[in-house]
Formats: sequence, structure tokens, C-alpha cells
Amino acid sequence: MTKEELVLQIRTKKSFLCVGLDPDMSKMPVHLMDFDDPVYEFCREIIEQTQDMAVAYKPNLAFFECLGSKGWQTLERVKALIPKSIFTIADAKRGDIGNTSAMYAKAFFEHFDFDAVTVAPYMGRDSIEPFLSFENKWVIVLGLTSNPGSQDFEMINTEKGRLYECVISNCAKWGSADKMMFVVGATHPGLISNIRRMVPDHFFLVPGVGAQGGDLQEICRNGANSETGLLINSSRNILYASSGEDYGVAARQACANFIAELANYVK
Repeated sequence: MTKEELVLQIRTKKSFLCVGLDPDMSKMPVHLMDFDDPVYEFCREIIEQTQDMAVAYKPNLAFFECLGSKGWQTLERVKALIPKSIFTIADAKRGDIGNTSAMYAKAFFEHFDFDAVTVAPYMGRDSIEPFLSFENKWVIVLGLTSNPGSQDFEMINTEKGRLYECVISNCAKWGSADKMMFVVGATHPGLISNIRRMVPDHFFLVPGVGAQGGDLQEICRNGANSETGLLINSSRNILYASSGEDYGVAARQACANFIAELANYVK
């Protein structure tokens, strides 16, 4: 998907919501356990109920990989449910060099045909470049993450600024705003305006709103650009809005409530 297509979808739907697909079997409605593939049934209902409001879906691969070979088959089936007009992100957080990165890129961009993949940048340029060679595909670099452990390394002061600033500024030299995004956690709302000044045209994938306590309005005010430039991820608040048989309807209502807040920030 091109940047122009993504921006058009945001403006058409008046939404920049990314629904994270983290299908945790311990939290899913009990009645789904009667199905041969509960994870597929769960994701199918979520996608059917929310696809007119979401501009992106982000399957978290860990929740599929933990199921072994069947989980990979389920991921293929879930990916096939998502309309082509909706941006798809493989939340894989891969990070390796040379041929290994090239094979990861081939897996997610060719075999699964995702639009984007999340990548850990700490092995440097040659861990990023193989992903950038694919046309109309996106690399989403972990910039400043939402977890408490982001303080351990990402916030270290160096001669050239904090480590996350070095990562973002260097990666932006390798990948244009048409092919690269950055993960910027909503739990750092006071820093997002600084990151926006560093990379004014790149999209940000923003986790950490809702369950992790990120301030949605502050993120939108300080992080949006002339094309909106944000994909706000929500997972648990939508997926587990209800633990009963009405979980799909509850997920839809949670989405509606969420995008009502986003609509004012669509550019």
C-alpha cells in the first residue's frame, strides 16, 4: 500500500485506528473453545465487526507462533480475512542482518503479503535495508517503545542525544517517509513533539493508549502532521471489551467510541 492510499483511507473513514490482533486464548470467550480453531473464529468476528472503522490491523505474531504449526496456518487464514484496502502490519519485531533479514522480508512481504513489518533496529543499517527493497512495503522501526523497559536502553544519553533519537535520526536517512514508520509509545507523550520535529513527514505507529495509560489527546495534538501521520493502536480495550458471546458487538462499540475521539484530529 502506498502512503497516498493510506492517507486516503484515513480521510475517508475519519479514523486512524489500528486494531491490534493479540488473540490470547486465556481471555477469549469460553464458547469459542468449542471450535476447531478458536483463534481464527475470534479474529474473524473482530475483523467483521470493525473493518469499516479500522484503517489497519496488526496481528501480533507471538499469539500465533505459540500455537506451533497450526498457529501459522491460522495467521494465513486471518490475514486472508482482512480487506485489501486495509493496511496490514506483521508485528514480528524481527532484527537480524544480511540474508536472514532478507528471508524475514520475503516471508512477510511475499508469502503472507503484509503491507508492513515491525523491525528492531539495534543491529544497524544492514538489518533494515533488506526490508526496504520491496516496492510499496513498509518498515516500522522500533523508535521509542511504550514498555517500562524502554528506560533501560532507549533513554540512555549519548554524545549525539538519547539513544532513541540516534536510532530515529539515522534510520530516517535510510528509509523515506513513503516506506518507513516509527513506533512511538503513547506512554511518552511529552517526547512525541520532539520526535515529530525530527521526522516531520513519517508516520508513527502508536501503542500504549488505553490499557497502558497513554494520553490519546496529547499524542494526537503533539504527534499529528498535515497528513495525520499517526496510526493509533488499540488491542485489549477492543478485543476484550466483553468476555461473553457479544464480544464482537462490544468490540464494535469500543471502536466507535475510540474513533469518535480520533475524528477531530484527522487532517
